Amino acid sequence: MNLWKLRLSMFGTLALIFGLSTGFLMVVLLVTGTFNVFTLPIFVVGFNIVQWLIAPYIIDAIYRVKEASRSEESNLYDTVERLSSRSGIEMPRIMIADIPIPNAFAYGSPLAGNRVAVTKGLLSKLEDEEVEAVVGHELGHLKHRDAQIMMLASLLPAIFYYIGYSFLYAQRGRDEERGSLLVAMGTGSILLYWALSFLVLGLSRLREYYADRHSAETVDDGARKLSEALAKIAVSTGMMTLRRNASGFSSFKTLFISDPEASRNEAVQMMRTGMVESDQMLVRELLSRGVTPLDRFLELFSTHPSTVKRLEALRELE
Repeated sequence: MNLWKLRLSMFGTLALIFGLSTGFLMVVLLVTGTFNVFTLPIFVVGFNIVQWLIAPYIIDAIYRVKEASRSEESNLYDTVERLSSRSGIEMPRIMIADIPIPNAFAYGSPLAGNRVAVTKGLLSKLEDEEVEAVVGHELGHLKHRDAQIMMLASLLPAIFYYIGYSFLYAQRGRDEERGSLLVAMGTGSILLYWALSFLVLGLSRLREYYADRHSAETVDDGARKLSEALAKIAVSTGMMTLRRNASGFSSFKTLFISDPEASRNEAVQMMRTGMVESDQMLVRELLSRGVTPLDRFLELFSTHPSTVKRLEALRELE
């Protein structure tokens, strides 16, 4: 995907999200003639900010994440240090998540600082150069401040969700005219919640392309290395999911480099194809599958682009 096209898509999506939100809030204000409707959004915003501040500690507890020292993971430590310097950002804390599926995620807050976590499954199933490309992707998220951007964008659907149901609840016991108005406003808020939710998912997918591009540009031969990493992550995770050994790891799937729930198709495809002789052959096998209409439809409900589309975008950068 062309860099300027990618940036315009992201800015356009953000503008649409904030434009729809602001416009609808103006309508609510004009119709109701009161600021009381904003007391709930203030509560929602405050709750989410507190959640964002303490989220790293919650993630550490849920996924049994521990900080790694240079002596324990010298290669990983050197990789993060080198790529952080190339990315022009402060080196984050390096964490190891006790998770069997191969994956990685970047997270943090003003309280906890920035962190990059890789799973034990990633370190055991990927080669060092592929781990390097995955780290480059995660550092891209930190450089682009994706955690902050996605939190801000995700606040808006949550606000309209609660506004909608507060209107629908408030219409009980009101006169017919006032009750109909509240029902209309509540229904409009719920519809806007769904529309904004799809836009936020679309923005999340664009941020993944952006982080992929950062890895391709920061890591030597990064496009090839990340392609192989994504292919192996998707197929390995899909196999584990099919065996029901990877359940329970989707709570924070928006953080991961690859969506565990979306990996089943790749795994099923590879089971039909049979064994492959090299990492590049695995990439070619997935690319040959192409993107089906069903894939495009299911992608609308996903935080991540399909693996095949990401591989196609990386192929353009090689």
